[in-house]
Amino acid sequence: MNYRHAYHAGNYADVLKHVALLAVCDRLNQKPAPCFYLDTHSGRGHYPLGGAETQRAGEFRNGVMRLLQQPSPPTAVARYLAAVSDHGLRDGALVDYPGSPVLAANALRAQDRLALCELEPKEAQALRDGLRHDRRVAIHERDGYEALAALLPPREKRGLILIDPPYEEANEFTRLLEALPATLKRWPTATYMVWYPIKHGGGSHRFLERMQAIGIRRQLVVELTVERDDSPGGLNGSGLLIVNPPWQLAEELALALPYLHEKLSITGHGRWRVEWLVPE
Repeated sequence: MNYRHAYHAGNYADVLKHVALLAVCDRLNQKPAPCFYLDTHSGRGHYPLGGAETQRAGEFRNGVMRLLQQPSPPTAVARYLAAVSDHGLRDGALVDYPGSPVLAANALRAQDRLALCELEPKEAQALRDGLRHDRRVAIHERDGYEALAALLPPREKRGLILIDPPYEEANEFTRLLEALPATLKRWPTATYMVWYPIKHGGGSHRFLERMQAIGIRRQLVVELTVERDDSPGGLNGSGLLIVNPPWQLAEELALALPYLHEKLSITGHGRWRVEWLVPE
């Protein structure tokens, strides 16, 4: 596997994903019953911003760093920035960026459990090293799609599944379309959050069309792009398909997305949306 998230840590796609992740975790925390969190493609957990990989692309400079310099963010963005700062701010400078596993572990409570999956051995070991003292956490060096079948349903009734693959393989959207319906049948009460890239070629659009046709209810689409969807080249933006979103999540993200687009789209291109793909 050639993909290393360190090249992209803290970029505008991470911002979108992690703003939504924390907003979901906070809503799960509002009820006393324990939760289960499953991350299918965890990465190493945190990313030193001075590291060679992170500095190589420097994508965090047009992501999280731009937001840290802005006043009066909306509630969901302020929550995200506080979590990032609590983790990685040293002497007024952000030196380390937390990935989804660390943000979720810090947001969830003592009674909650986390299962973190990472297939690449070095990344999995780094994840173990970073979270070795947290007894709530189980780390699985395995394929995340296999984990959806092996680890679900958990004993908890409530929880969050984050599916955030690298999209290196041409069949990634196909794997998602195969995995999601079966997984939802296995654990229908959970919230599912699927991250996807928006690139030239319209792969994400076709994925959403097929998800809409499957018949699964309560599918929310959250998207943020900083270039036109059909711009050639790399990543134009990203989206989240959230199945069974918590109450009022859509309203909170609808307040955050215009702000994120304004601050993160340097060219002024791109768009944002928070819309029901399939309602109740």
